[in-house]
Parts: sequence; C-alpha cells; structure tokens
Amino acid sequence: MHDIYPDFERDSLGEVYLPQLKASKNKSMNETRPLSASRLAVPVIIFGLGLVLIAVSAFLISRNTSLQNDFATVPVKVNFPAPEVTLNDTRGVTRSLAEYRGQVVLVNLWATWCPPCKEEMPTLQAFYNEHNAEGFTIIAINDGDPEADVLQFEKDYRLSFPVWLDPEYYSTEEAFKTVNLPTSFVIDREGTVRLMWVGGISRRALDQYVIPIIMEKQ
Repeated sequence: MHDIYPDFERDSLGEVYLPQLKASKNKSMNETRPLSASRLAVPVIIFGLGLVLIAVSAFLISRNTSLQNDFATVPVKVNFPAPEVTLNDTRGVTRSLAEYRGQVVLVNLWATWCPPCKEEMPTLQAFYNEHNAEGFTIIAINDGDPEADVLQFEKDYRLSFPVWLDPEYYSTEEAFKTVNLPTSFVIDREGTVRLMWVGGISRRALDQYVIPIIMEKQ
C-alpha cells in the first residue's frame, strides 16, 4: 500500500485518512475562530450608515410635509363682485357686507366644531389688531352653530372683530357657494372678491397676500 499510495497514512486503528481531508478539517476549524476587531467594524459601520439614511429620510419627509401644508394655505386669485349678505351679529344687530365698502374685508366662514377654524383664529385676531386702523376688518360668519356656542367661542378666543350668526347656512350654501370650513374670501375696497382660501390661513400667507391689497388706494 505504501508503495502504491505513498500519501496515505494509517493510524493505530488501521483507518486511512487522505491528506486533503486533513486540510479541509483544519480549514473548517479556522473558520470557527472569533472575528477580528477589523472584521467586526464593517457591519457596525454599515449599521451606522443605515441609521443616518433613516434619519435623513425622516427629515426630508417631514420637510416635504411642512411645505405641502404651507402650500395648502396659498389663496386662489379670483375676481367677482362680493355677494349681498345680511345677517345678525352676536350683539343682535343686523349687518350687511355693503356697509363695509371702502374697507378691505376678510370674510371667514367657520364653525365651533372645526379644528382648523380654531387653529387659525388667534392668527386672524393678531392680524386684525395690527391692520384694523388701516381700513381692514374681518367678519367671521358662523356656519349654523347654536348662538350660545358661538358666544362662548367668541369669549374663549377673545375675538374683537365682528362675528355674525348664520343659522340657515346662507353664506356657505348660497352667497359664497362652498361646503368647506374654514373658507375665507378677501374683498377689496371696491367690493370685488380678490382672494379665496380653502383651509386654515397662516400668518405668512396673510402678510404676503392681504397686505398688498390693504396698501392699495388708501
């Protein structure tokens, strides 16, 4: 046997092992050794990069959402005569849009149960405070709520601009023909509706789009 296959080895039990099998066995044992620090660093780096990518993606999604929300507050430019609207205010006085000719009027259609209506009210109040002396006013026309609820809302939000009651939904269904709340319209000093908002109004949008109309023909 040794003359024909010199590479064979025989142990004390008479079993035969090929040298290649020994090499394979040694290789298998080497593979089970613990990974070195340099080899462990690779998956750690990859994991860290994955976290960074997730954070960047979350930031971009948040930023895009913010831009989309801000875009939703941009008004539509329109051009039509202001409709005739005559309603009672919260003091029981009958008022008409025609009385405000010569002023810039933001008509805000809203309801007490409407979250974006609630959210925009402090912004509208602050803008009114700053520009009322310049011939600007806000008329907040409530869309069908009980009078007691409207009075409480007016008190809670400390509204000082006119609030009108519309129990029959005339302003939304007939005059301005909208089913969305809040919806706002800006009427210039000549009685022409120039802007229409659907949804809440931001202060930046008020500054950008309403102030130029206030500054016209003062």
